[in-house]
Amino acid sequence: MTSKREETRKRMVDAAGRGFRAHGYAGVGVDSLAKGAGVTSGAFYAHFGSKDAAFEAALAKGLDEVLEGVTRFQSENGADWLKAFADYYLSPEHRSDLACGCAMATLTPDVVRAGAPLNGLFEDRMKRIVSLIANGLRDGEAEGRTRRAWAVITGLVGGLTFARAVADRETSDLIAESARAAALAIAGATKDPSA
Repeated sequence: MTSKREETRKRMVDAAGRGFRAHGYAGVGVDSLAKGAGVTSGAFYAHFGSKDAAFEAALAKGLDEVLEGVTRFQSENGADWLKAFADYYLSPEHRSDLACGCAMATLTPDVVRAGAPLNGLFEDRMKRIVSLIANGLRDGEAEGRTRRAWAVITGLVGGLTFARAVADRETSDLIAESARAAALAIAGATKDPSA
């Protein structure tokens, strides 16, 4: 059973994740993040100590969500997991949902600007995500599958970012479909990761 403090912290991490994803690190303040969690700014600082610590917690949770998502898509879709994942990832619904969308696409620019303190956390989680993807790819040696997995995930994240950045829906759809096709071509045939 979780304590009230743990539930409050979870609510604050979720609100921080939504706020940072929707507005970027510089585009949202502690007061807004606290309000989104239904707590005071004082309570927010009591849990995190700083906006930087809240961003770190939101980043870790967001990347853990990707890890959970890839695992779920692999488990539920077998050999077709990557097609199903790419379809979801580049879907119009996911493209339009910054606040609840992928942390890789929305938070990475802020990680780049933050530098060393967050780079290790980001790298660790991304290596785990890429390892899951590589394990779900067929053919080739482990190093080759890892290289292809990096190309797949960076292509999907880039495709999502570009598809979100354009005004015209038709252009957005074209970018998303192009990124999907490229990711699947790079991946080659996928395998059932549970096999």
